[in-house]
Amino acid sequence: MSGYASLVLDVDSTVSGIEGIDWLAQRRGADIAKRVAELTERAMLGEIELDAVFGERLRLVAPSRDEIAALAKAYVAALAPGAKKAIAALFEIGKTIVLVSGGLRQAIEPLAAALDVASGWLCAVDVRFDAAGKFAGFDESSPLTTSSGKAEVVRAMALPRPIVLVGDGATDLAARPAVDCFVAYTGFVRREPVAAKADHVAPNFGAVLDIVRG
Repeated sequence: MSGYASLVLDVDSTVSGIEGIDWLAQRRGADIAKRVAELTERAMLGEIELDAVFGERLRLVAPSRDEIAALAKAYVAALAPGAKKAIAALFEIGKTIVLVSGGLRQAIEPLAAALDVASGWLCAVDVRFDAAGKFAGFDESSPLTTSSGKAEVVRAMALPRPIVLVGDGATDLAARPAVDCFVAYTGFVRREPVAAKADHVAPNFGAVLDIVRG
């Protein structure tokens, strides 16, 4: 098999053009939206550890079950141009494709389904609701709530090698030791500290397809 055997994809600002937590925060007014967006961007640039802001952002937003369902629709609507076609082409030639995200699992599941990625190949953070559908917490034990968690998750998956990881942020770059190649995806946002340390830079999913196929 030529190219890479496995493709690990980030979701927010990679497979989909939104940052889920920022999208939810916009429903909480300008002050909270600004605060959450600032924390997200600093974490994605590697200026602060994700560990330090993950819980704070979620508690500020406290999304309900209905809001998570709305976010799920937004993720699918904002699918990266060419992503579905590229992923389908890679499945056809036998590549293993997984989604690994620090986003909320329940919001990403419909996106994974739209891409024909089985639920077992989606790793994200579970969120909990009470009987009324209000926010009741999240899986604080998930490695994906930390800056270095993606590397831990990818290693645990024991994917066929060689492995290429595609993402836009510092948490994706931090997983480089667990894979054979890191591609900075810049189709939605280009973060220079991340792109500068990437093995490749991909401005679109056509480029991703070419890199994975080899």
